[in-house]
Amino acid sequence: MSLDDVRPQLGRNLTYGLLDSLGRAIVTGRFDEEAFPTEAELARQHGVSRSVTREAVKMLTAKGLLSARPRQGTIVQPTGSWNLFDTDVLRWLLERKFSIVLLEQFNQLRVAIEPEAAALAARFAAPDDIGRISAGLERMEAAERGADDTLEADIAFHVAVLRASGNPFYAQFRDVVTTALRTSIRFTNRIKGRTASVAEHRAVRDAIAAGDGGAARAAMRTLIGDVLDLIETHRDVAAAAD
Repeated sequence: MSLDDVRPQLGRNLTYGLLDSLGRAIVTGRFDEEAFPTEAELARQHGVSRSVTREAVKMLTAKGLLSARPRQGTIVQPTGSWNLFDTDVLRWLLERKFSIVLLEQFNQLRVAIEPEAAALAARFAAPDDIGRISAGLERMEAAERGADDTLEADIAFHVAVLRASGNPFYAQFRDVVTTALRTSIRFTNRIKGRTASVAEHRAVRDAIAAGDGGAARAAMRTLIGDVLDLIETHRDVAAAAD
């Protein structure tokens, strides 16, 4: 394979292109039964310089996917060492074979975070924050009429609630939520045969706007709890069919 054959596959930024290619290969198990290549081998295989491969390997190491040990070279780390809050790692996980377990685990994380973010939003949200949450809800309503994208509207609503919490740690979850919700929402919409409940989202918005933290927490917990119930039901049906 020539350099011209390889480089277009990596994109214009060779380092990030190589990072994406190797990261996806690691997460999908390509190196489970074979040793991870040396930097020289990677440079030759992908038609890039040693400096590009070195930087990509360094970035994968920072994400917990690789480690470099004296006399052992670069080795793939076990899944438990991966940084699951890194959006690249999460994206690679979600792009591999669909896992109902991974989807359930993600929503278990959501139910531990988003209800509390909603309760904080009820206490601290500024008028602009309420406006962004309401805009997300309006987009969801428009999506039901076919005038907006249902997935992007739903994501906009949830990200607005995280931001409205006024807590920068909750707000930092926006990229993780945005990445993982794309899979979660597609799954629930496909199983339900309809989009997310606008009424349930409106209950969250109304409680936040009213400054009722308890109601906001309960409404968000109900919203995500419905997703977990749907996942559990789907898994039971699938198990019974086997």
